Amino acid sequence: MDNKNILDQLLDDTAQELEDGVRKFTASVIEEEVGRVLSCGQGIVWAEGLKRVKSEELVYFDNGVIGLVVDILPEKTGIVLLDEDTGIKARSEIRRTGRILEVPVTKNLIGRIIDPLGRPLDEKGPLEKDTLLAVQREAPPIMARGPVNRPLQTGIKVIDALVPIGRGQRELILGDRQTGKTGIAVDTIINQADKNVVCIYCAIGQRGSSVAKVVAEFERHKVMDYTAVVVAGGSDSPGIQYIAPYAATSMAEYFMAGGKDVLIVYDDLTRHALAYRQISLLLRRPPGREAFPGDIFYVHSRLLERSTRLRPEHGGGSLTALPIIETEAQNISAYIPTNLISITDGQIYLSPDLFQKGVLPPVDIAKSVSRVGGKTQLPAYRKVVADLRLSYSQFQELEAFARFGTRLDENTKKILQHGWRIRETLKQQQYMPLSAAEQIAVLYAVNTGMADLLPLTSLGVMEEEIVGVVRNSTELSRAIDAAAREDPVWEELETLLEKIIAKYALVAAEDA
Repeated sequence: MDNKNILDQLLDDTAQELEDGVRKFTASVIEEEVGRVLSCGQGIVWAEGLKRVKSEELVYFDNGVIGLVVDILPEKTGIVLLDEDTGIKARSEIRRTGRILEVPVTKNLIGRIIDPLGRPLDEKGPLEKDTLLAVQREAPPIMARGPVNRPLQTGIKVIDALVPIGRGQRELILGDRQTGKTGIAVDTIINQADKNVVCIYCAIGQRGSSVAKVVAEFERHKVMDYTAVVVAGGSDSPGIQYIAPYAATSMAEYFMAGGKDVLIVYDDLTRHALAYRQISLLLRRPPGREAFPGDIFYVHSRLLERSTRLRPEHGGGSLTALPIIETEAQNISAYIPTNLISITDGQIYLSPDLFQKGVLPPVDIAKSVSRVGGKTQLPAYRKVVADLRLSYSQFQELEAFARFGTRLDENTKKILQHGWRIRETLKQQQYMPLSAAEQIAVLYAVNTGMADLLPLTSLGVMEEEIVGVVRNSTELSRAIDAAAREDPVWEELETLLEKIIAKYALVAAEDA
């Protein structure tokens, strides 16, 4: 057969196949629901035509802006914008996606600064995603949760000793503006170096300069080696600020599911509540107390309920939450603070009065509590803590009484002298975390009364020497960490402390 016949045969076969294909083809109709914008303003869009849209479904506008469906009414749909509303006007088209809002998660999140949608803000290129996780996820079931019995050391004496935090706990940090709330969270993150804890710092509604300062401290202390920063700035839309803590928690849950211990800081939930109130009022929802919507408690409880410790058969990871709340004029009985106090497992209250007196960090021990962390403390702490809290409480009562100028007996004077030294010892500079063994050694010296004969001005240098000795002796540090209430190491430690204190007592006597 020549080439012409072969070509004719191929053409005939192709024509036959095309004819058979056309005969068998059945056209299918792809139905797409397209809505139109009724009005747009302040990050909220009202739309019509989306009759089958679902709650929390993701939608796209014709200029590429992303929106989240939050209100479904008979005649219109309320949408929260997750981008700036530039270019959106009446009659603009809206297209459904059939998907809920998801965030990309990957191990490469560590060391990155991103927004709640996973878009990079650090000019290090796009983020390679391993998978997508829903922003709004259910909390782990009760049977998947394990007991909180491992400590999460903050490196801050007053917290680790008197208001301890466990891995998987939710501990609220609250206080007035500029009292050091973020500082405590940053110190806690800095202290997680070499402790195999992944940290996520979620900034909500903060000024760009404030976030830049925090990131600069992270970089200075090499915190970004195990930390990711999620930023929803104060200039971002209310929708982005609203989803920020949920997106950051989904990222944290990715690491928790892999068996990691994770620490997440929400800085702060006051601004998150204000963003949600703004959204709700613009959507014409009925306002409640302090103009917040009725579901504001649920908004925060479903977020914080996701923090837990998982049982080994479910991965064994943990998610510890440090939400931050700003109070006004020391009013901890306001709506949002009381809500979060009831949701969390304890609170650390920072007092403006202590701050003004120079007691830093200004943790008010009387108003601070940890409902779980005591079970996580090292046994060595318990030898120090019970007497310390009681002594300090007695001191505070007597100090208030002594202000009236009443003549005091010798026993009362001793209690006051002891209390002043406890208060001085609980002071700590920022960005200088101490290990558990270093804290225990310092507190033991003060709690036993050995340091009561020293002037207050000598306590700082005494503490530095004690910390240096413990830090340079790995064997002593390990022995203190593993010590029980009755252990030979206490005698060794007491002898060591007596030598150090005697030296400073002699110097003080010579100066006098």
